[in-house]
Amino acid sequence: MDLQIRDRVAIITGASGGMGWATAQILAGEGVKLVLSDIKTGELKREAEKLGIDAIAVKADMTKQSDVDALVAEAVGRFGKVDIVVHTSGITGAKGDPLEMTDEDYEEAFRVDFLSAVHIARAAIPLMKKGGWGRFVAVASENTVQPYWEEATYNTAKAALAAFMKGVSYKAAADGVLVNTVAPAFIATPMTDEMMEKRAKERGESFDEAIQSFLREERPGIVQQRRGKAEEVAAVIALLVSERASFVNGANYRVDGGSVQAVGN
Repeated sequence: MDLQIRDRVAIITGASGGMGWATAQILAGEGVKLVLSDIKTGELKREAEKLGIDAIAVKADMTKQSDVDALVAEAVGRFGKVDIVVHTSGITGAKGDPLEMTDEDYEEAFRVDFLSAVHIARAAIPLMKKGGWGRFVAVASENTVQPYWEEATYNTAKAALAAFMKGVSYKAAADGVLVNTVAPAFIATPMTDEMMEKRAKERGESFDEAIQSFLREERPGIVQQRRGKAEEVAAVIALLVSERASFVNGANYRVDGGSVQAVGN
């Protein structure tokens, strides 16, 4: 399917990670010009060169508005505009009893998982409005609607992100800018690799055994009994940033294998 976004300009944050990089590969195949951002860009620059299209890697700390403004300015300086933002940057944050988490624990997750989205939206969406066309997709989580007790810092930050994105979507669409979120669950990424390595060590299991026990005990809704793939999330993101999704706005698309065991968002 032609997504009808050839020669559009996309910024992808967290582009070194699984979902960010998988999205970059799909958009590259659609002829999109890419500005790939992460807090470390050494390897990302080398990988960007392999895409065979107009792609640059830009170092940016998304928790700093000045870095984000510079990122957007570099995109405009190189390609003349910004049409698409795919915001995948995030952390799982500290885990444990919600009442035992410190202010610093909550603030860290809030800065990285929520305020980073505010920063890039603040910098990029006004430019999209001027151009009369835009797509902004942020990666939320199943945790926004199905919070887990030991992940309170992550739950609250991602819930704030989802609410923020919904609020932005109301007015932005009047200027041709559509704003949505995707909500993955248990995707095979470095983030969940780290979770499973820790679980395996604590329980005396192998890495694969830790995954299977986690699925049985913690994610019974995923009846396929496997982690999702980054490219499965990226496919949904690619649709949402395309011309094909021209009547999708303010939505939260689950890519969770059925992990959320409820009907509504």
